[in-house]
Amino acid sequence: MAQINRRGILQGTLGAAALAGSGARFGAFAQGSDWPNRPVRFIVPLAPGGAIDFIARAVGERMSPALGQQVIVENRTGAGGTIGMDAAMKSAPDGYTVLITNDNAASAPHIMKLSYDYTKEMMPVCFLGRHGQIFAAHSSIGVKSLKELLDYTKANPGVGIATSGVGSNQHVLCEWIKKETGLKFEHVPYRGAGQAINDLIAAHVKTAILGPTSMMPHAAAGTVKMLVTSANQRSKLLPEVPTFEDEGFKGMRLEAWYGAFAPAGTPPALVARLNAEMNKALQDPKLIDTFTKGAIEPVGGTPEQFGAVTRTDSEKYARLIKELNLTITQ
Repeated sequence: MAQINRRGILQGTLGAAALAGSGARFGAFAQGSDWPNRPVRFIVPLAPGGAIDFIARAVGERMSPALGQQVIVENRTGAGGTIGMDAAMKSAPDGYTVLITNDNAASAPHIMKLSYDYTKEMMPVCFLGRHGQIFAAHSSIGVKSLKELLDYTKANPGVGIATSGVGSNQHVLCEWIKKETGLKFEHVPYRGAGQAINDLIAAHVKTAILGPTSMMPHAAAGTVKMLVTSANQRSKLLPEVPTFEDEGFKGMRLEAWYGAFAPAGTPPALVARLNAEMNKALQDPKLIDTFTKGAIEPVGGTPEQFGAVTRTDSEKYARLIKELNLTITQ
């Protein structure tokens, strides 16, 4: 994914610089404005239970006291997240609606024909976090490693891989796995990670590619086995989970990012205020602990830095999806 020194954005001076810069830009506005004078809405384009929902609620909870208003998380599901995206784009650019989404926003336009262009209709606000995806199997099939799963699939073609939806980062990774292994896996898309993990733990589907937040509790319970991560390197919290590169798949890296966007036309001062409050939330020790328990790395930084990440990742997805010949008409 994008290599814009993302690991350092909240470390050292960059986090402080983002706060200082945002503060300077919204200071004059804040003195003459009563924003917010009602609750702020976070639109999450997938169902409850996944990492986006987890992140939105954690950040919103810590922003509410500073804003003096409740932050309400609204899950708008369907069509691989595009229904929620569309709802956010059609909202008034008044600072009261924020889209919390992931890099599905960067991948979906290269897979599906969409009625919108999020790069024109939304504005980056803040880079909230990132993690690698986890490829896991239900314990009932008895595999303990990626190699064992590949051997199992050779003997049992058609093994299903659950993901959070069509056009998602996980969908792209699923197709990449199929191409690199030459095996007959079947993509099984759901309306969010919550539904996908429920079917995995019930063994209705044998494997899944989901975020660590969804996988970790069930791995601890022994219901699923986390086989491999798509992260650039092993997670410090999950050192036992190898990367695809560790398993011999060179260059197979696909980290997920999570971020906040505002409708195009939102006043720059409001974007700066939202960015500043999100950066403060991301530096809160309790939030850092919450993210860490989900193997999510908090990031932060300026809207401009986040915008650069989304553009670079979109370019990578365009290349990868073309190589995979992955197109869906809807």
